[in-house]
Amino acid sequence: MNSHPLLRKYLQSYREWGFRPPRIRLARKLTRCGSEYGGYFVDTSILPQEPIVYSAGIGLDISFDLSLIGQYGCTVHAFDPTPRVQSWLATQPLPPQFRFYPLGIADLDGSLDFFLPSRADFVSHSTVRSPRYSDRSISMPVIRLTTAMTCLRHNHIDVLKMDIEGGEYSVLKDLIQENIPVNQLCVEFHHRVSVAGVEKTREALSLLAENAFAVTHICPRFEVFSLIRTKIVQNNAKSIAD
Repeated sequence: MNSHPLLRKYLQSYREWGFRPPRIRLARKLTRCGSEYGGYFVDTSILPQEPIVYSAGIGLDISFDLSLIGQYGCTVHAFDPTPRVQSWLATQPLPPQFRFYPLGIADLDGSLDFFLPSRADFVSHSTVRSPRYSDRSISMPVIRLTTAMTCLRHNHIDVLKMDIEGGEYSVLKDLIQENIPVNQLCVEFHHRVSVAGVEKTREALSLLAENAFAVTHICPRFEVFSLIRTKIVQNNAKSIAD
Protein backbone atom coordinates (compact mmCIF):
# COMPACT_ATOMS: atom_id res chain seq x y z
CA MET A 1 0.00 0.00 0.00
CA ASN A 2 1.24 3.49 -0.87
CA SER A 3 1.45 5.29 2.48
CA HIS A 4 2.33 8.72 1.07
CA PRO A 5 -1.28 9.88 0.45
CA LEU A 6 -2.20 8.92 4.03
CA LEU A 7 0.84 10.73 5.40
CA ARG A 8 -0.09 13.85 3.46
CA LYS A 9 -3.62 13.72 4.89
CA TYR A 10 -2.28 13.43 8.44
CA LEU A 11 0.13 16.33 7.94
CA GLN A 12 -2.70 18.40 6.49
CA SER A 13 -4.75 17.67 9.61
CA TYR A 14 -1.94 18.88 11.86
CA ARG A 15 -1.70 22.09 9.85
CA GLU A 16 -5.46 22.61 10.10
CA TRP A 17 -5.15 22.50 13.88
CA GLY A 18 -2.22 24.94 13.87
CA PHE A 19 -0.01 22.03 15.00
CA ARG A 20 -1.94 22.08 18.31
CA PRO A 21 -4.38 19.20 17.82
CA PRO A 22 -6.54 17.77 20.60
CA ARG A 23 -5.00 15.11 22.84
CA ILE A 24 -6.22 12.03 24.64
CA ARG A 25 -6.97 13.02 28.25
CA LEU A 26 -7.92 9.68 29.75
CA ALA A 27 -6.19 6.40 28.91
CA ARG A 28 -8.65 3.51 28.81
CA LYS A 29 -8.70 0.06 27.25
CA LEU A 30 -11.10 0.52 24.34
CA THR A 31 -12.75 -1.88 21.92
CA ARG A 32 -13.43 -1.10 18.28
CA CYS A 33 -17.08 -1.83 17.58
CA GLY A 34 -17.91 -2.03 13.89
CA SER A 35 -16.04 -1.86 10.62
CA GLU A 36 -12.96 0.17 9.72
CA TYR A 37 -15.24 2.68 8.00
CA GLY A 38 -18.23 2.74 10.33
CA GLY A 39 -16.78 1.63 13.65
CA TYR A 40 -16.09 3.55 16.86
CA PHE A 41 -14.08 2.88 20.01
CA VAL A 42 -16.02 2.16 23.20
CA ASP A 43 -15.00 1.38 26.76
CA THR A 44 -16.97 -1.85 27.08
CA SER A 45 -15.71 -2.47 30.62
CA ILE A 46 -18.15 0.11 32.01
CA LEU A 47 -21.21 -0.97 30.03
CA PRO A 48 -24.06 -2.20 32.24
CA GLN A 49 -25.90 -5.47 31.60
CA GLU A 50 -28.50 -3.90 29.33
CA PRO A 51 -26.86 -0.83 27.80
CA ILE A 52 -28.94 1.90 26.22
CA VAL A 53 -27.37 3.03 22.95
CA TYR A 54 -28.48 5.90 20.71
CA SER A 55 -27.05 5.93 17.20
CA ALA A 56 -27.68 9.22 15.40
CA GLY A 57 -26.92 9.18 11.70
CA ILE A 58 -26.44 5.64 10.44
CA GLY A 59 -26.04 6.00 6.67
CA LEU A 60 -25.50 2.66 4.93
CA ASP A 61 -23.21 1.17 7.58
CA ILE A 62 -24.73 -0.23 10.77
CA SER A 63 -21.72 -2.37 11.71
CA PHE A 64 -21.26 -0.35 14.91
CA ASP A 65 -24.85 -0.97 15.96
CA LEU A 66 -24.79 -4.68 15.07
CA SER A 67 -21.47 -5.17 16.85
CA LEU A 68 -22.85 -3.78 20.11
CA ILE A 69 -26.03 -5.83 19.75
CA GLY A 70 -24.19 -9.05 18.96
CA GLN A 71 -21.42 -8.80 21.53
CA TYR A 72 -22.98 -6.93 24.44
CA GLY A 73 -26.72 -7.44 24.18
CA CYS A 74 -27.44 -3.76 23.63
CA THR A 75 -30.69 -2.34 22.37
CA VAL A 76 -29.72 0.26 19.79
CA HIS A 77 -32.07 3.13 19.05
CA ALA A 78 -31.07 4.38 15.61
CA PHE A 79 -32.10 7.72 14.14
CA ASP A 80 -31.78 8.87 10.54
CA PRO A 81 -34.32 10.88 8.51
CA THR A 82 -32.92 10.30 5.01
CA PRO A 83 -35.21 8.38 2.61
CA ARG A 84 -32.40 6.34 1.08
CA VAL A 85 -31.38 5.00 4.48
CA GLN A 86 -34.95 3.97 5.19
CA SER A 87 -35.16 2.14 1.84
CA TRP A 88 -31.83 0.42 2.44
CA LEU A 89 -32.77 -0.73 5.94
CA ALA A 90 -35.93 -2.32 4.52
CA THR A 91 -33.66 -4.73 2.59
CA GLN A 92 -31.50 -5.68 5.59
CA PRO A 93 -31.98 -8.60 8.00
CA LEU A 94 -32.19 -6.67 11.27
CA PRO A 95 -32.25 -8.09 14.81
CA PRO A 96 -35.15 -7.04 17.07
CA GLN A 97 -32.70 -5.10 19.27
CA PHE A 98 -32.12 -2.68 16.37
CA ARG A 99 -34.89 -0.12 16.63
CA PHE A 100 -35.05 2.48 13.90
CA TYR A 101 -36.76 5.87 13.90
CA PRO A 102 -36.94 7.94 10.67
CA LEU A 103 -36.00 11.14 12.51
CA GLY A 104 -32.92 13.30 12.73
CA ILE A 105 -31.41 14.27 16.09
CA ALA A 106 -31.20 18.06 16.47
CA ASP A 107 -31.57 20.82 19.07
CA LEU A 108 -35.26 21.31 18.29
CA ASP A 109 -38.43 19.34 17.68
CA GLY A 110 -40.00 19.83 14.27
CA SER A 111 -38.34 19.86 10.89
CA LEU A 112 -35.20 21.23 9.27
CA ASP A 113 -34.00 21.72 5.72
CA PHE A 114 -31.32 19.18 4.79
CA PHE A 115 -29.06 19.85 1.83
CA LEU A 116 -28.81 16.92 -0.54
CA PRO A 117 -25.49 15.20 -1.30
CA SER A 118 -23.57 16.57 -4.26
CA ARG A 119 -23.58 13.18 -5.99
CA ALA A 120 -26.44 10.78 -6.56
CA ASP A 121 -24.43 7.85 -5.20
CA PHE A 122 -23.74 9.64 -1.88
CA VAL A 123 -26.15 9.22 1.03
CA SER A 124 -25.28 11.92 3.58
CA HIS A 125 -27.48 15.01 3.92
CA SER A 126 -26.62 18.04 6.04
CA THR A 127 -28.35 21.00 7.65
CA VAL A 128 -25.13 22.96 7.01
CA ARG A 129 -24.75 24.72 3.67
CA SER A 130 -21.40 23.68 2.22
CA PRO A 131 -19.73 23.03 -1.16
CA ARG A 132 -19.78 19.37 -0.13
CA TYR A 133 -23.56 19.36 -0.61
CA SER A 134 -25.99 20.39 -3.30
CA ASP A 135 -27.84 23.71 -3.23
CA ARG A 136 -31.07 21.71 -3.24
CA SER A 137 -32.65 20.77 0.06
CA ILE A 138 -35.57 18.83 1.47
CA SER A 139 -37.40 19.24 4.75
CA MET A 140 -37.11 16.29 7.15
CA PRO A 141 -38.37 15.66 10.69
CA VAL A 142 -36.04 16.10 13.67
CA ILE A 143 -36.26 15.55 17.41
CA ARG A 144 -34.27 16.63 20.46
CA LEU A 145 -32.47 14.07 22.57
CA THR A 146 -34.57 15.00 25.60
CA THR A 147 -37.77 14.43 23.65
CA ALA A 148 -36.55 11.08 22.30
CA MET A 149 -35.59 9.96 25.80
CA THR A 150 -38.98 10.98 27.19
CA CYS A 151 -40.81 9.10 24.44
CA LEU A 152 -38.64 6.01 24.97
CA ARG A 153 -38.79 6.31 28.78
CA HIS A 154 -35.04 6.52 29.25
CA ASN A 155 -33.43 8.48 32.06
CA HIS A 156 -29.89 8.14 30.70
CA ILE A 157 -27.89 7.00 27.65
CA ASP A 158 -24.93 4.65 28.05
CA VAL A 159 -23.46 5.32 24.59
CA LEU A 160 -24.40 8.14 22.23
CA LYS A 161 -22.93 7.87 18.75
CA MET A 162 -23.31 10.81 16.36
CA ASP A 163 -22.41 11.12 12.70
CA ILE A 164 -24.81 13.85 11.65
CA GLU A 165 -22.86 15.91 9.12
CA GLY A 166 -22.32 19.14 11.04
CA GLY A 167 -25.40 18.95 13.25
CA GLU A 168 -23.35 17.59 16.14
CA TYR A 169 -22.30 21.03 17.38
CA SER A 170 -25.81 22.22 18.22
CA VAL A 171 -26.80 18.82 19.65
CA LEU A 172 -23.78 18.78 21.98
CA LYS A 173 -24.65 22.28 23.23
CA ASP A 174 -28.19 21.12 23.87
CA LEU A 175 -26.89 18.01 25.65
CA ILE A 176 -24.82 20.15 28.02
CA GLN A 177 -27.48 22.81 28.55
CA GLU A 178 -30.08 20.18 29.43
CA ASN A 179 -27.58 18.17 31.50
CA ILE A 180 -28.52 14.96 29.70
CA PRO A 181 -26.94 11.94 31.42
CA VAL A 182 -24.74 10.43 28.72
CA ASN A 183 -21.91 8.15 29.83
CA GLN A 184 -19.95 7.72 26.59
CA LEU A 185 -19.84 9.78 23.43
CA CYS A 186 -18.65 8.66 19.99
CA VAL A 187 -18.71 11.67 17.67
CA GLU A 188 -17.54 12.40 14.16
CA PHE A 189 -16.90 16.13 13.92
CA HIS A 190 -17.47 17.79 10.55
CA HIS A 191 -15.34 20.92 10.87
CA ARG A 192 -14.48 20.57 7.18
CA VAL A 193 -18.06 21.50 6.26
CA SER A 194 -18.12 24.49 8.61
CA VAL A 195 -16.81 27.95 7.75
CA ALA A 196 -15.51 28.10 11.32
CA GLY A 197 -13.21 25.14 10.63
CA VAL A 198 -11.46 23.34 13.46
CA GLU A 199 -12.14 26.14 15.94
CA LYS A 200 -15.75 25.02 16.10
CA THR A 201 -14.62 21.53 17.06
CA ARG A 202 -12.09 22.93 19.52
CA GLU A 203 -14.88 24.93 21.20
CA ALA A 204 -17.11 21.83 21.37
CA LEU A 205 -14.32 19.77 22.96
CA SER A 206 -13.64 22.54 25.48
CA LEU A 207 -17.32 22.66 26.41
CA LEU A 208 -17.34 18.89 26.92
CA ALA A 209 -14.15 19.04 29.01
CA GLU A 210 -15.66 21.75 31.21
CA ASN A 211 -18.55 19.37 31.85
CA ALA A 212 -16.40 16.37 32.87
CA PHE A 213 -16.05 14.55 29.56
CA ALA A 214 -12.54 13.26 28.84
CA VAL A 215 -11.23 12.31 25.39
CA THR A 216 -10.25 8.63 25.25
CA HIS A 217 -9.70 8.14 21.52
CA ILE A 218 -8.94 10.32 18.48
CA CYS A 219 -8.69 9.09 14.91
CA PRO A 220 -5.51 10.04 13.01
CA ARG A 221 -7.32 12.80 11.09
CA PHE A 222 -8.76 14.37 14.27
CA GLU A 223 -12.35 13.93 13.16
CA VAL A 224 -13.69 10.94 15.11
CA PHE A 225 -13.54 11.15 18.91
CA SER A 226 -14.54 8.95 21.84
CA LEU A 227 -15.20 10.58 25.20
CA ILE A 228 -16.21 9.30 28.64
CA ARG A 229 -17.90 11.13 31.47
CA THR A 230 -15.24 10.86 34.16
CA LYS A 231 -17.77 10.39 36.96
CA ILE A 232 -18.78 7.05 35.42
CA VAL A 233 -15.19 5.79 35.53
CA GLN A 234 -14.85 6.90 39.14
CA ASN A 235 -18.12 5.27 40.17
CA ASN A 236 -17.18 2.06 38.39
CA ALA A 237 -13.80 1.95 40.14
CA LYS A 238 -15.50 2.56 43.50
CA SER A 239 -18.01 -0.25 42.96
CA ILE A 240 -15.19 -2.68 42.10
CA ALA A 241 -13.28 -1.66 45.22
CA ASP A 242 -16.38 -2.13 47.37
